[in-house]
Amino acid sequence: MSVPSLDQSESAIVARLRAAGCVFAEEEAQMIMSAAGSPAELEDMVERRVVGLPLEHVVGYAEFCGLRIALDAEVFVPRRRTEALVQQAAALAPSRAVVVDLCCGSGALGVALAAALDEVELHAADVDPGAVRCARRNVVPAGGEVYEGDLFEPLPVGLKGRVDVLLSNVPYVPTVEIGLLPAEAREYEARVALDGGVDGLEVLRRVAAEASQWLAPGGVLLFETSERQADQAIAAVTGAGLLARVVTDDELDATVIVASRSDAEAAEAAGAAAAR
Repeated sequence: MSVPSLDQSESAIVARLRAAGCVFAEEEAQMIMSAAGSPAELEDMVERRVVGLPLEHVVGYAEFCGLRIALDAEVFVPRRRTEALVQQAAALAPSRAVVVDLCCGSGALGVALAAALDEVELHAADVDPGAVRCARRNVVPAGGEVYEGDLFEPLPVGLKGRVDVLLSNVPYVPTVEIGLLPAEAREYEARVALDGGVDGLEVLRRVAAEASQWLAPGGVLLFETSERQADQAIAAVTGAGLLARVVTDDELDATVIVASRSDAEAAEAAGAAAAR
């Protein structure tokens, strides 16, 4: 009795994945086979993917902005469209930027931005303990710090008025629409990373309300939203006294809001900084 060849084994895995509805079965099979350390682990990983776990949770990492981001079970999987947010942030960041990644999940956004810039001071925070543990695996090797707590609450007070780039990929799915999400998201990602409240903008409003206290003169707040929520998101941000604009990326199907302090606030903060 001959041992199945690698090609035959891969073909069998591809067939199982395709039967389970995986559109990119060939690529997924290769990723799973590369990540498995033994035949038993391979079988376990294939079975977990077949029953619906996100591929990134199965293999333990996600590809984001050309980086491999470690990913633990239930932690939000960074989406490719969110690369547009990082691209906008990189274009706006000053040299030696102070970067804060709120609602950081795996820490992918902050790590990707740090990789695109030089001499970044990186901080990240999340309310979910599982996300914080995962983020530390990614952010600490990049030279950053990770804090556990609700939005700004766990950040060092010394960051107030110093943040050049505030990345806040807040949850923005309205509560009533959580059940409409793909099963991979609604069943296997932490709800706190998805649920944005009644209209999907509740967490954003809380971020916007405090953002001006943390932003440096010239600093920017960037977050992702859906195209249909963009006008409401702009209203939420301007209602908190910030200036805001929408940036769209058709290739990535992304809608990013870029916000900053008003000219008066920025001038006042610059004067206070000069007086210190």
